[in-house]
Amino acid sequence: MALKAAMAVTGAILVLYLIAHMYGNLKVFSGQEAFDGYAHSLRELGYPLLPENGFLWIFRVVLLASVLIHIYAAVTLWARARRARPADQRYKVRKRVVRSYSSYTMRYGGLIILFFVIFHVLHLTTNDIAPGGASDSPYERLVRGFQPEFWYVTLFYVLSVIMVGLHLRHGIWSGLATLGANMSRRQGTLNAIALAIALIVTVGFLLPPLAVTFGLVS
Repeated sequence: MALKAAMAVTGAILVLYLIAHMYGNLKVFSGQEAFDGYAHSLRELGYPLLPENGFLWIFRVVLLASVLIHIYAAVTLWARARRARPADQRYKVRKRVVRSYSSYTMRYGGLIILFFVIFHVLHLTTNDIAPGGASDSPYERLVRGFQPEFWYVTLFYVLSVIMVGLHLRHGIWSGLATLGANMSRRQGTLNAIALAIALIVTVGFLLPPLAVTFGLVS
């Protein structure tokens, strides 16, 4: 139960981060000054109580800890479930069961998302991967990185964000169930909430790169 609760709590932290990050990404539609100004303001949050970039480093540590705990809990629970399954059932042809696609992709989707996060950080945060050329401007890094000639970057981003959405939809529902909110009479409402949040985050993250690729932002 403790591991499931840990997954639910760390999942909630990650969902809140995604929503905040999505909001920041949408600043690209306000132009370079607004987008770069937003990015710069994050470095000064809490100043002078905290040193410059102090809040960001605290947040990164919390975020990294949440990711590691989330992965550890997921792997441990999966391993326990596998060990608990009778040996003669492990190699039988899988029976037809009613299960959502998002549930089926949780395990493998998590690995894809982890790879995507690493790529995303190297691409748009540290500037180590720069398809359109490195830049000190967060706005320019985003715009240069999703130009039409780098369609493969956009395609990878789109597919990964869709996987994030599927992971979110099932994860939010599962987290609510773990925390005791998913009673039978509320399942319809909670499913709708999980689907709505997943759709909002997915669409919100897809808008900036697609807008750049199709020339709506330049």
